[in-house]
Amino acid sequence: MYVLRIEYTACDRAAWKRAFDGDPLGRGAAGVRRYRVMRPVADPGGVLVDLDFDDLARAEEVLARLRELRARAAAAGPEAEIAEVVETGRH
Repeated sequence: MYVLRIEYTACDRAAWKRAFDGDPLGRGAAGVRRYRVMRPVADPGGVLVDLDFDDLARAEEVLARLRELRARAAAAGPEAEIAEVVETGRH
């Protein structure tokens, strides 16, 4: 499994949430299996989003679309990277 981790600074959290819920990346059609939205404890204005994929190529496509979307909007960020899940466990 691959995870696209995206970090935002949300000046207006409600506006960010509306944009996220509007799904401009087409998460379902793009192969996103699950997503998680998190708020860093040390930075309440921050937003972390994990998008889970079964294959790397689909994650890379979404990352490229995210970068294109931000470039068209002439907006900074977000920071984003893809990680491969190599182990999970429960305690």
